[in-house]
Amino acid sequence: MEKINGMEILTQVKDTLVQIRKKSPLVHHITNYVTVTDCANIALAIGASPIMADDFGEVAEIAKISQSLVLNIGTLNERSVLSMLKAAQAANASGIPVIFDPVGAGASTLRNNTASKILEQVKISVLRGNISEINFLAGKNAKVKGVDASGEDIKSSQDAAETAASLARELNCVVAITGETDVISDGEQFVFIKNGHSMLGRVTGTGCMCSSLIGAAGAVSDAFVAAVSGILFMGIAGEIAYEKAGRHGTGSFRAALHDEMSRLDSEVLQKHANVS
Repeated sequence: MEKINGMEILTQVKDTLVQIRKKSPLVHHITNYVTVTDCANIALAIGASPIMADDFGEVAEIAKISQSLVLNIGTLNERSVLSMLKAAQAANASGIPVIFDPVGAGASTLRNNTASKILEQVKISVLRGNISEINFLAGKNAKVKGVDASGEDIKSSQDAAETAASLARELNCVVAITGETDVISDGEQFVFIKNGHSMLGRVTGTGCMCSSLIGAAGAVSDAFVAAVSGILFMGIAGEIAYEKAGRHGTGSFRAALHDEMSRLDSEVLQKHANVS
Protein backbone atom coordinates (compact mmCIF):
# COMPACT_ATOMS: atom_id res chain seq x y z
CA MET A 1 0.00 0.00 0.00
CA GLU A 2 0.98 3.59 -0.56
CA LYS A 3 0.83 6.11 2.26
CA ILE A 4 -0.10 9.46 0.75
CA ASN A 5 1.15 12.85 1.84
CA GLY A 6 -0.87 14.36 4.69
CA MET A 7 -0.47 17.93 3.45
CA GLU A 8 -1.60 16.95 -0.04
CA ILE A 9 -4.78 15.28 1.19
CA LEU A 10 -5.48 18.19 3.56
CA THR A 11 -5.36 20.62 0.64
CA GLN A 12 -7.95 18.47 -1.15
CA VAL A 13 -10.12 18.37 1.97
CA LYS A 14 -10.05 22.16 2.22
CA ASP A 15 -11.10 22.45 -1.41
CA THR A 16 -13.88 19.94 -0.82
CA LEU A 17 -15.29 22.08 2.00
CA VAL A 18 -15.19 25.16 -0.24
CA GLN A 19 -17.00 23.29 -3.01
CA ILE A 20 -19.70 21.97 -0.65
CA ARG A 21 -20.41 25.48 0.60
CA LYS A 22 -20.36 26.85 -2.96
CA LYS A 23 -22.58 24.22 -4.62
CA SER A 24 -24.84 23.10 -1.73
CA PRO A 25 -25.26 19.61 -3.24
CA LEU A 26 -28.46 17.62 -2.77
CA VAL A 27 -27.70 14.58 -0.62
CA HIS A 28 -30.37 11.87 -0.65
CA HIS A 29 -30.63 9.92 2.61
CA ILE A 30 -32.36 6.67 3.39
CA THR A 31 -31.29 6.49 6.98
CA ASN A 32 -32.55 5.45 10.38
CA TYR A 33 -35.30 7.22 12.28
CA VAL A 34 -33.24 7.53 15.47
CA THR A 35 -30.74 9.91 13.86
CA VAL A 36 -32.53 11.29 10.80
CA THR A 37 -32.84 14.83 12.20
CA ASP A 38 -29.20 14.96 13.27
CA CYS A 39 -28.11 13.71 9.85
CA ALA A 40 -30.17 16.39 8.12
CA ASN A 41 -28.85 19.11 10.40
CA ILE A 42 -25.21 18.06 10.12
CA ALA A 43 -25.52 18.07 6.32
CA LEU A 44 -26.98 21.56 6.49
CA ALA A 45 -24.23 22.66 8.88
CA ILE A 46 -21.49 21.62 6.45
CA GLY A 47 -23.29 23.37 3.59
CA ALA A 48 -25.14 20.57 1.80
CA SER A 49 -28.86 20.23 1.12
CA PRO A 50 -30.29 17.01 2.61
CA ILE A 51 -33.43 15.22 1.47
CA MET A 52 -34.74 12.36 3.59
CA ALA A 53 -36.89 10.42 1.11
CA ASP A 54 -37.46 6.71 1.75
CA ASP A 55 -40.79 5.77 0.15
CA PHE A 56 -40.49 3.13 -2.57
CA GLY A 57 -42.68 5.21 -4.85
CA GLU A 58 -40.24 8.13 -5.11
CA VAL A 59 -36.75 6.99 -4.16
CA ALA A 60 -35.57 6.35 -7.72
CA GLU A 61 -36.68 9.81 -8.86
CA ILE A 62 -35.06 11.50 -5.88
CA ALA A 63 -31.82 9.55 -6.32
CA LYS A 64 -31.54 10.63 -9.94
CA ILE A 65 -31.78 14.34 -9.12
CA SER A 66 -29.38 14.13 -6.16
CA GLN A 67 -25.61 14.44 -6.18
CA SER A 68 -25.04 11.57 -3.73
CA LEU A 69 -26.96 8.87 -1.86
CA VAL A 70 -26.41 7.78 1.76
CA LEU A 71 -27.76 4.40 2.87
CA ASN A 72 -27.90 3.58 6.58
CA ILE A 73 -29.33 0.30 7.97
CA GLY A 74 -29.62 1.43 11.58
CA THR A 75 -33.37 0.84 11.88
CA LEU A 76 -34.36 -1.65 9.22
CA ASN A 77 -37.69 -2.94 7.98
CA GLU A 78 -38.70 -4.81 4.83
CA ARG A 79 -40.04 -1.64 3.20
CA SER A 80 -36.84 0.34 3.71
CA VAL A 81 -34.69 -2.50 2.36
CA LEU A 82 -36.59 -2.43 -0.94
CA SER A 83 -36.35 1.35 -1.06
CA MET A 84 -32.59 1.28 -0.47
CA LEU A 85 -32.00 -1.19 -3.29
CA LYS A 86 -34.22 0.71 -5.73
CA ALA A 87 -32.64 4.07 -4.92
CA ALA A 88 -29.10 2.70 -5.09
CA GLN A 89 -29.67 1.04 -8.44
CA ALA A 90 -31.07 4.31 -9.80
CA ALA A 91 -28.04 6.16 -8.41
CA ASN A 92 -25.69 3.67 -10.04
CA ALA A 93 -27.45 4.08 -13.38
CA SER A 94 -26.97 7.85 -13.15
CA GLY A 95 -23.36 7.72 -11.96
CA ILE A 96 -24.22 9.11 -8.51
CA PRO A 97 -21.95 8.01 -5.61
CA VAL A 98 -23.45 5.73 -2.97
CA ILE A 99 -22.22 5.81 0.63
CA PHE A 100 -23.15 2.77 2.70
CA ASP A 101 -23.22 2.71 6.51
CA PRO A 102 -23.74 -0.93 7.62
CA VAL A 103 -24.92 -0.10 11.14
CA GLY A 104 -24.96 -3.19 13.35
CA ALA A 105 -23.84 -5.60 10.62
CA GLY A 106 -23.30 -8.93 12.35
CA ALA A 107 -25.98 -8.32 14.97
CA SER A 108 -28.97 -9.95 13.25
CA THR A 109 -29.93 -12.03 10.24
CA LEU A 110 -31.94 -9.16 8.73
CA ARG A 111 -29.01 -6.76 8.94
CA ASN A 112 -26.59 -9.33 7.61
CA ASN A 113 -28.78 -10.28 4.67
CA THR A 114 -29.48 -6.63 3.85
CA ALA A 115 -25.81 -5.70 3.92
CA SER A 116 -25.03 -8.66 1.65
CA LYS A 117 -27.76 -7.67 -0.82
CA ILE A 118 -26.55 -4.09 -0.99
CA LEU A 119 -22.92 -5.08 -1.49
CA GLU A 120 -23.86 -7.67 -4.12
CA GLN A 121 -26.38 -5.60 -6.07
CA VAL A 122 -25.02 -2.05 -5.73
CA LYS A 123 -21.77 -0.35 -6.72
CA ILE A 124 -20.71 1.30 -3.47
CA SER A 125 -18.39 4.31 -3.53
CA VAL A 126 -17.63 4.46 0.21
CA LEU A 127 -18.27 1.87 2.90
CA ARG A 128 -18.00 3.44 6.37
CA GLY A 129 -18.36 1.56 9.62
CA ASN A 130 -16.79 0.77 12.95
CA ILE A 131 -14.20 -1.98 13.29
CA SER A 132 -16.72 -4.67 14.32
CA GLU A 133 -19.00 -3.94 11.35
CA ILE A 134 -16.12 -3.91 8.88
CA ASN A 135 -14.58 -7.06 10.38
CA PHE A 136 -17.90 -8.85 9.93
CA LEU A 137 -18.25 -7.75 6.31
CA ALA A 138 -14.66 -8.80 5.68
CA GLY A 139 -15.50 -12.31 6.89
CA LYS A 140 -13.60 -12.09 10.15
CA ASN A 141 -14.79 -13.18 13.57
CA ALA A 142 -16.39 -9.98 14.84
CA LYS A 143 -17.72 -9.47 18.37
CA VAL A 144 -20.63 -7.19 17.55
CA LYS A 145 -22.14 -5.22 20.45
CA GLY A 146 -25.48 -4.07 19.04
CA VAL A 147 -24.66 -1.10 16.83
CA ASP A 148 -21.39 -0.30 18.64
CA ALA A 149 -17.89 -1.65 18.13
CA SER A 150 -16.84 -4.38 20.52
CA GLY A 151 -13.80 -3.73 22.66
CA GLU A 152 -12.54 -7.18 21.64
CA ASP A 153 -12.35 -6.05 17.99
CA ILE A 154 -10.40 -2.87 18.63
CA LYS A 155 -6.77 -3.64 17.80
CA SER A 156 -3.95 -1.68 16.21
CA SER A 157 -4.50 0.85 13.46
CA GLN A 158 -2.21 -1.29 11.28
CA ASP A 159 -4.57 -4.27 11.66
CA ALA A 160 -7.48 -1.99 10.73
CA ALA A 161 -5.57 -0.68 7.71
CA GLU A 162 -4.93 -4.19 6.43
CA THR A 163 -8.59 -5.11 6.83
CA ALA A 164 -9.76 -1.90 5.15
CA ALA A 165 -7.38 -2.31 2.23
CA SER A 166 -8.29 -5.96 1.68
CA LEU A 167 -12.04 -5.26 1.74
CA ALA A 168 -11.61 -2.19 -0.47
CA ARG A 169 -9.91 -4.32 -3.12
CA GLU A 170 -12.59 -6.99 -2.85
CA LEU A 171 -15.48 -4.53 -3.20
CA ASN A 172 -13.71 -2.04 -5.47
CA CYS A 173 -14.62 0.87 -3.23
CA VAL A 174 -13.18 3.06 -0.47
CA VAL A 175 -13.43 1.54 3.01
CA ALA A 176 -13.38 3.81 6.06
CA ILE A 177 -13.11 2.46 9.59
CA THR A 178 -13.88 5.02 12.28
CA GLY A 179 -12.58 4.69 15.80
CA GLU A 180 -9.90 6.14 18.07
CA THR A 181 -7.71 6.25 14.96
CA ASP A 182 -9.70 6.44 11.74
CA VAL A 183 -8.41 4.47 8.75
CA ILE A 184 -9.35 5.09 5.12
CA SER A 185 -8.16 2.95 2.23
CA ASP A 186 -8.98 2.35 -1.43
CA GLY A 187 -6.86 -0.79 -1.47
CA GLU A 188 -3.74 0.96 -2.74
CA GLN A 189 -3.29 4.00 -0.50
CA PHE A 190 -4.36 4.78 3.01
CA VAL A 191 -4.81 7.65 5.46
CA PHE A 192 -4.83 7.68 9.25
CA ILE A 193 -6.78 10.39 11.09
CA LYS A 194 -6.27 11.01 14.80
CA ASN A 195 -8.84 13.71 15.42
CA GLY A 196 -11.99 13.48 17.51
CA HIS A 197 -12.92 13.02 21.15
CA SER A 198 -14.32 10.15 23.21
CA MET A 199 -17.45 12.24 23.89
CA LEU A 200 -18.49 11.54 20.28
CA GLY A 201 -19.13 7.95 21.37
CA ARG A 202 -21.56 9.11 24.07
CA VAL A 203 -23.91 10.91 21.68
CA THR A 204 -26.18 8.83 19.48
CA GLY A 205 -25.79 9.19 15.75
CA THR A 206 -22.27 10.57 15.37
CA GLY A 207 -21.37 7.67 13.11
CA CYS A 208 -24.50 8.24 11.04
CA MET A 209 -23.70 11.95 10.85
CA CYS A 210 -20.19 11.11 9.71
CA SER A 211 -21.64 9.12 6.81
CA SER A 212 -23.85 12.10 5.93
CA LEU A 213 -20.76 14.30 5.83
CA ILE A 214 -19.06 11.80 3.54
CA GLY A 215 -22.16 11.98 1.36
CA ALA A 216 -21.89 15.76 1.18
CA ALA A 217 -18.19 15.53 0.31
CA GLY A 218 -18.77 12.74 -2.20
CA ALA A 219 -21.10 14.99 -4.15
CA VAL A 220 -18.20 17.32 -5.02
CA SER A 221 -15.05 15.14 -4.85
CA ASP A 222 -13.81 11.61 -5.51
CA ALA A 223 -14.63 8.83 -3.08
CA PHE A 224 -11.26 8.68 -1.34
CA VAL A 225 -11.09 12.41 -0.65
CA ALA A 226 -14.77 12.36 0.35
CA ALA A 227 -14.18 9.71 3.00
CA VAL A 228 -11.19 11.56 4.43
CA SER A 229 -13.09 14.86 4.35
CA GLY A 230 -16.24 13.68 6.11
CA ILE A 231 -14.32 11.91 8.85
CA LEU A 232 -11.96 14.83 9.35
CA PHE A 233 -14.87 17.29 9.52
CA MET A 234 -16.49 15.21 12.28
CA GLY A 235 -13.27 14.70 14.23
CA ILE A 236 -12.25 18.34 14.27
CA ALA A 237 -15.74 19.64 15.04
CA GLY A 238 -15.96 17.08 17.86
CA GLU A 239 -12.67 18.21 19.38
CA ILE A 240 -13.64 21.87 19.37
CA ALA A 241 -17.16 21.13 20.61
CA TYR A 242 -15.72 19.31 23.59
CA GLU A 243 -13.39 22.20 24.38
CA LYS A 244 -16.28 24.65 24.35
CA ALA A 245 -19.16 22.67 25.84
CA GLY A 246 -18.10 19.17 26.84
CA ARG A 247 -17.85 19.96 30.54
CA HIS A 248 -21.58 20.79 30.55
CA GLY A 249 -22.55 17.27 29.45
CA THR A 250 -23.67 15.37 26.40
CA GLY A 251 -26.63 17.59 25.51
CA SER A 252 -24.54 20.74 25.34
CA PHE A 253 -21.83 18.84 23.48
CA ARG A 254 -24.34 17.66 20.86
CA ALA A 255 -25.51 21.22 20.19
CA ALA A 256 -21.93 22.49 20.09
CA LEU A 257 -21.03 19.79 17.57
CA HIS A 258 -23.55 21.22 15.10
CA ASP A 259 -22.38 24.75 15.85
CA GLU A 260 -18.73 23.95 15.21
CA MET A 261 -19.56 22.03 12.04
CA SER A 262 -21.23 25.14 10.65
CA ARG A 263 -18.14 27.19 11.56
CA LEU A 264 -15.52 24.96 9.94
CA ASP A 265 -13.28 26.67 7.42
CA SER A 266 -9.84 26.16 5.86
CA GLU A 267 -8.06 27.88 8.74
CA VAL A 268 -9.67 25.64 11.34
CA LEU A 269 -8.91 22.54 9.27
CA GLN A 270 -5.28 23.58 8.90
CA LYS A 271 -4.90 24.28 12.62
CA HIS A 272 -6.46 21.09 13.96
CA ALA A 273 -5.99 18.36 11.32
CA ASN A 274 -3.97 15.35 12.48
CA VAL A 275 -3.65 13.40 9.24
CA SER A 276 -0.95 11.04 8.01
